[in-house]
Amino acid sequence: MLSFLLVFSLAACTSGGTTEGGGSTPSGGEKPKEGGEQPKAEGKVELSFWTLGSNGYEKLVEEWNKANPNIQVKIQNTGDQTAHHNNLTTALSAGSGAPDIFMLEIGFMERFIGAQDKFQNLNDFGAKDIAKNYLDWKWKQASSVDGKFQIGLPTDIGPTVVFYRTDLLEQAGLPTDPEAFAKEIDTWDKFAAVAKQFKEKTGKPFTDLKDLVYNALRDQSQDQIYFKKEDNSFIGDQNPQVKKAYDYTVKGIQEGWIGNWAIWSPEWGQATDKGEFAVMLGPAWMTSVIKGNAKASAGKWRITQLPEGAGNWGGSFLTIPKQGKHPKEAYQFISWMVSKENQLKTFQANGLMPSIPELYTDPAFTGFKDEFYGNQAVAVEFGKSANRVKPVYYGPLHDQTDSFIKAGLQNVMEKKTDPAQEWADAIAKAKKLAERS
Repeated sequence: MLSFLLVFSLAACTSGGTTEGGGSTPSGGEKPKEGGEQPKAEGKVELSFWTLGSNGYEKLVEEWNKANPNIQVKIQNTGDQTAHHNNLTTALSAGSGAPDIFMLEIGFMERFIGAQDKFQNLNDFGAKDIAKNYLDWKWKQASSVDGKFQIGLPTDIGPTVVFYRTDLLEQAGLPTDPEAFAKEIDTWDKFAAVAKQFKEKTGKPFTDLKDLVYNALRDQSQDQIYFKKEDNSFIGDQNPQVKKAYDYTVKGIQEGWIGNWAIWSPEWGQATDKGEFAVMLGPAWMTSVIKGNAKASAGKWRITQLPEGAGNWGGSFLTIPKQGKHPKEAYQFISWMVSKENQLKTFQANGLMPSIPELYTDPAFTGFKDEFYGNQAVAVEFGKSANRVKPVYYGPLHDQTDSFIKAGLQNVMEKKTDPAQEWADAIAKAKKLAERS
């Protein structure tokens, strides 16, 4: 709650409009050449760069620093995303201590995008000129409603796909080829029928987690999930896709084809490795998680498309807080970081899915094959999913609201409670939270 109050204070002190000329560099200034040689800074400049998690950016920063002796970048990395974003909240509230460049994860976007007077408007530095290079829905995630304010440049994305075990599908008499399996489950009704069939034939749950099943359907909502982008009013009980996701997950729980593991738990990792379920619905970056948890099953995994569309879980942006003294140089660096060449490098080295659709047909991208996934050209599947994603608005209270519904689903699974009552209770809590906030 403390972090929420800090953020509320940030939003309250903004002018409420868009920032047209907030940057210290005029929009008509020299623009960096994407992926190429950058303009020289006057004198030596050191930029602080707060990064999050394992992303491989250290190698790119090293490359930049060698090529740009007058603009040196120093990384400070944090593994905990909540702590990472809370640190910035504290710095912005205090008026000092923020970095020159901040890596902002999409799940925390609504916390900061309303505090526009605390960030540089990247449109003032020429961001509009490169917007066409990126997925439209990804770009809009970091834009104000009217598009005049751009808080960040897109890095990676997390389009959702189906990860599955070929050996377990064979046991149930199901096709293992990605295209053939996709046809078997190309609607959610067909997915449920296949899941029930698998459970009956093998005695194992088809999917691992209720959370991931719910997320997969929830994120196929149209435009918004729990809150309206215009005024943040609660609409979760009016969104038919949210109720569909809830009822569908309840169906999977009651029919026994959704497993009862907790995401990130050791037990979940062990179940992944031992083949105790066949399917995982998750984002592109889950590839490395599965590799880490299921080393013994290397070569048995494949990837295909979700039924009826796709969603997105995760992905980040590079932003420039106004406390920094060198916004022009910071923009030169971040526009270089998110270039086509560098997004390809981070995909090949760390599995970060690019947000530049031109790469999805690039031979260097489409030809990338992963031995763990049976030498499948996994990039092709991620590209298909990325192009199916429809942008949705989350809102600053998304995670808390989501937790109410997930808690209800957990009660249905473990305590066999009434699903209708759990839904009513979750909605009541969400409405109370929205009213209080």
